[in-house]
Amino acid sequence: MSLDGVPPALSFTLNGAAVALQVSATARLSEVLREAAGARDVKVGCNAGDCGACTVLLDGTAVCACMVAAGQAQGRSVETQSGLVAHDPVAAQLAAAFQRHQAAQCGICTPGMMVSAVAHLRAGGALTEEAVSDALGGVLCRCTGYRKIIAAVLDVEGEAEAPRDGCIGARLPRVDGWPKVSGCEAFGDDVAPADALFCRVIRAPFHRARFDFGDLDGLRRENGLDLILTAQDVPGSNIFGVIPGFEDQPVFAVSETRFRGEAVSAVVGSAAALAGMGAFPVQWTELPAALTPDAAVQAEPLHGARAGNLMCTGFVARGDAAAGLAEAAHRVSGRFTTGFIEHAYVEPEAAVARRVGDRIEIACCTQAPYMTRDGIAGILGIDPGRVRILPTATGGGFGSKLDLSVQPFVALAAWHLDRPVRMAYTRAESMASSTKRHPAAIEMEVGADAEGHIVAARVSGDFNTGAYASWGPTVATRVPIHASGPYRTPHYEAKSAGIHTHTVPAGAFRGFGVPQAAVAQEQLYDMLAGKLGIDALDFRRRNCLTNGDATVTGQVFDTGMGIADCLDALKPAWARAQSEAAEFNSTPGRLRRGVGIAGGWYGCGNTSMSNPSTIRAGITGDGRLVLHQGAVDIGQGSNTVITQIFAEAMGVAVADVHLVGADTDLTPDAGKTSASRQTFITGNAARLCGEALRAQVLRLGNASENASIRFCPGGVEIVEDGRNHRVELGAGDSDYALEAVETYDPPTLALDENGQGAPYAVFGTAAQIAEVEVDTALGTVRVLSIVAAHDVGRAINPLLIEGQIEGGVAQGIGMALMEEFVPGRTENLHDYLIPTFGDIPPVTSIIVESGDAHGPYGAKGLGEHCLIPTAPAILNAIANACGVRIYDLPATPDKVRAAILASAEARA
Repeated sequence: MSLDGVPPALSFTLNGAAVALQVSATARLSEVLREAAGARDVKVGCNAGDCGACTVLLDGTAVCACMVAAGQAQGRSVETQSGLVAHDPVAAQLAAAFQRHQAAQCGICTPGMMVSAVAHLRAGGALTEEAVSDALGGVLCRCTGYRKIIAAVLDVEGEAEAPRDGCIGARLPRVDGWPKVSGCEAFGDDVAPADALFCRVIRAPFHRARFDFGDLDGLRRENGLDLILTAQDVPGSNIFGVIPGFEDQPVFAVSETRFRGEAVSAVVGSAAALAGMGAFPVQWTELPAALTPDAAVQAEPLHGARAGNLMCTGFVARGDAAAGLAEAAHRVSGRFTTGFIEHAYVEPEAAVARRVGDRIEIACCTQAPYMTRDGIAGILGIDPGRVRILPTATGGGFGSKLDLSVQPFVALAAWHLDRPVRMAYTRAESMASSTKRHPAAIEMEVGADAEGHIVAARVSGDFNTGAYASWGPTVATRVPIHASGPYRTPHYEAKSAGIHTHTVPAGAFRGFGVPQAAVAQEQLYDMLAGKLGIDALDFRRRNCLTNGDATVTGQVFDTGMGIADCLDALKPAWARAQSEAAEFNSTPGRLRRGVGIAGGWYGCGNTSMSNPSTIRAGITGDGRLVLHQGAVDIGQGSNTVITQIFAEAMGVAVADVHLVGADTDLTPDAGKTSASRQTFITGNAARLCGEALRAQVLRLGNASENASIRFCPGGVEIVEDGRNHRVELGAGDSDYALEAVETYDPPTLALDENGQGAPYAVFGTAAQIAEVEVDTALGTVRVLSIVAAHDVGRAINPLLIEGQIEGGVAQGIGMALMEEFVPGRTENLHDYLIPTFGDIPPVTSIIVESGDAHGPYGAKGLGEHCLIPTAPAILNAIANACGVRIYDLPATPDKVRAAILASAEARA
């Protein structure tokens, strides 16, 4: 520090240009690059060197910028993703390869991946899978499953160009992919204006506590803060939620907190004021807390109207399960438990809000812009039309970014101050306060006749929904419908219960409880097959639902029930894997190999309720085709898939379509990005919209459906039978000369008191094989291979389908073997483990196209399905390898080793 208190200038070269900045030498280099130098392509995911998203080159060496003091860059060269792609031919080639292979899904980890890869390539590193995995191993990805990233780096010198166009069935790269690979993508913390104030939330340090504030006005004056917010500063409702009738979470707690990490206040000011702020004046009194459902049932209710802390229940019954089990020739049963699982998206929640007259505008990472709009309107006490949500790129979501997080805090602050206010959660804050996958305790019994046909099943599941409801009611409803798996089960009874505890709220996470149920059902089906002496695949094939069969809710599908096709597609791989495992195990040793299989299904969209999406499109007077597409793309590819469907319906090239992305002022409500609904529901809306707009164009030219459409300046050309007819629309006019708006809402029926009805118009199905190697002395499990067969109805874009499968498999591996969130203990990415490059084996994707009567061109959703069979397939493979079953996830080495020892003692 100089004598006048101003830091000396820090000088270095950034992407080839000299910069001099008045910043502290001890500041993080990542912060200096982003906030002072404007290099927003440097992403911050953890500030602890765990995720690698902030990787830059410092004199050519890859470093985590969050772990480097800015002073260490003095006089040196710093290179970031955008600079590399702009100036380095190797990086430009790599960007093209990333786009060609779709190695960027959400894109938040892509800067770190590409920068690390460039360092490896410049050093002459070997282009082998092992070498590339080692070079990039310090960067985490939660979306891709790493396989496409490896493929892209290995293909960096490839000359093949990515296809630039194509509609249904084309392996088209993402229409929004280039910003992700060139360093131009803007996420929630990248769009704040320079004059934005900062917001910080004050959170509870205990699972449950009473609290009292001290002198808040004194704190504000003494520290130069602009605002301190508490519950009394909420002008509308201090309660929010996502399910009507279950809105129960306060923006700020009042007098008592219900989970560790709950918000009680927020402070707003300059970065310097917040950094120098003294201790926040709040006195805490820790109270007894119920952290498990068993304890909560006996505890004082968290919410007075919910006796026994029972949030809600689910129920499906068909036939007579008790009688069916009593008459079954063979029965198996078990109790299976899973813990909290963290979403672990690399982008922490972030937003910026500004007041515009009597309106509020919020740019944020979100999966549900209209739900966010309505929630903020309720909190501010204003009409929803006065709230504008501008979704930024979302760096992973998987369900948790459906809920409100940072948005209420920045909205309230900007509303009161009439100043832009920004906020980005720290990694610890994100993990402490964001929703999790529900912990589950599932008891299940299944019976079969002497010929191996399932006759009955009975299921009971308790789910820890945490302090607040979030998406708990959806989980409680879905699980009883899905817990039979995609198998004929004439006698069935399933019950579920969501129970409140003093823990972080559990919410939506890729599958809404179905993955937990699959862990139970698919292990029991393996056990039953073993008891019957029937091959595990053959047992499933014998019992799988086919078109014309009734599901456990009594629903009958005439088309689209594709689980049999998935199982049939796996038969060659199943035979090969079993043969190879048997050969390996013929030699004695501590390493044992096993093969497991599991099936799964998932109903696309909301359960038994209206679930519409709306799409708008128009043709301007100057001849531009514009698609208003409001389905948020969180990496799954909805921008691309919906554009492909729309272009197919219009009969034009994808390149002809100009995309307007999600914005509640500009795009109709396409519904939330969840429940594998966008391809099916919004895709159908896009198909209807394209067909309607095409019909208008053809009508102008008095042409038949066989005509083709071309766009030209000032109008369109309609070509039919070799004749061209030009339709003038008004040259130079950017308003719409033609416009169509269409909505699709899938046909479903409400469930009756026994859970009978038609909850979903479409089910997607899947089956996967896992090959594993178990070290019986250490209890470690290594996944060697996954073969995944997925029925997608119709493959709109096979390249994106493969990416979804590989990413879902990676999350399934994490669920099976390593992931468990413990409040207060694993609120970072070095104690909470997610799969890395070294954990993901080769994944073979088999795309099954069964077609579907309701899907657009026969297509179904896919996102959730990819994860569901993975964990049970791995658990079945562990049992096949060493003869022990793991009933409590994750199957960590200590649990596997303990099970092996217990089995040996039982045999002794």
